[in-house]
Amino acid sequence: MQLPRPRWWFHAERRWNLVEMERSSMASSSTLSWIVFFLLLGLGRCKTVKRDVKALNEIKASLGWRVVYAWVGDDPCGDGNLSPWSGVTCSQQGDYRVVTELEVYAVSIVGPFPIAVTNLLDLKRLDLHNNKLTGPIPPQIGRLKHLKILNLRWNKLQDVIPPEIGELKKLTHLYLSFNHFKGEIPVELANLPELCYLYLHENRLTGKIPPELGNLKNLRHLDVSSNHLMGTLADFIRNGDGFPSLRNLYLNDNQLSGELPDQISNLTDLEILYLSYNKLSGQITPKLIEVPRLTCLYLDHNAFTGKIPNGLYKHPFLKEMYVEGNQFKSGTKQKGPHKILDLSDTEFLF
Repeated sequence: MQLPRPRWWFHAERRWNLVEMERSSMASSSTLSWIVFFLLLGLGRCKTVKRDVKALNEIKASLGWRVVYAWVGDDPCGDGNLSPWSGVTCSQQGDYRVVTELEVYAVSIVGPFPIAVTNLLDLKRLDLHNNKLTGPIPPQIGRLKHLKILNLRWNKLQDVIPPEIGELKKLTHLYLSFNHFKGEIPVELANLPELCYLYLHENRLTGKIPPELGNLKNLRHLDVSSNHLMGTLADFIRNGDGFPSLRNLYLNDNQLSGELPDQISNLTDLEILYLSYNKLSGQITPKLIEVPRLTCLYLDHNAFTGKIPNGLYKHPFLKEMYVEGNQFKSGTKQKGPHKILDLSDTEFLF
């Protein structure tokens, strides 16, 4: 016959169970700590994918001493006590690190575009602006399918803009201004669905502006000023719902001709319209009054005639309107303070 257990037995049994639960919890916590430790240890020993190491070392061998002196070691993402190379940003993908950003600007790099860059297949940002790169952009640029920002302004790049840039479907910012590009604007740029900012000014581009650019639903800023572009605004803007997000349009210092078309009123988000120093003619369409957010209007140094629609002087948002250098009727006045806009700074304003 089993004797009944005293009350203290039950208390002891409960305490024992609590102790066992605490030990179990501590063991689980300890196990988790070791797992985290080994994961972090693995991250620290994570190697950069060989393709990117090879590409960056090829670039290192081709660059000047201004860059190379800061690129220490063989692994651009850092190894051991060595930090990642200056201007190189890496991210982890699985068991490896990959190069996702390369920013080497304003260091007087001389020579052709480093073609090894096009082997960095995980690049999201490539910034080589304000150097002395020469020659063409290689067609292999189309391999960088993850690229979002391509900044090559302020170099001495030549030849045509490669149509392969149109294969960079994730591109949002394209800066090619202040170079020596020639030929026509490639219509393939209209294949960039995410493009928001397009800077092509201060080159030697010819031909017409592709109207297909109007299909870019996210394009906010378009600057093709200071080239040798021809054609009419009617051909460029067309009818319908083109350029639905465009805010800033810089067409100045080209050879555009014809009248200012009524379909300009389709650009309902437009804030800045810069048409100075072209060969535009005819009267100013009153449809401009229907552009609700128009803030700055530059009509100067063309061959416009007639009168400025009175509604533009009463436009609630229009702050500046330049009209000099045309054939307007006497008494035509500008609107707002007359300031000289430094176009070299427009890339930093928007």
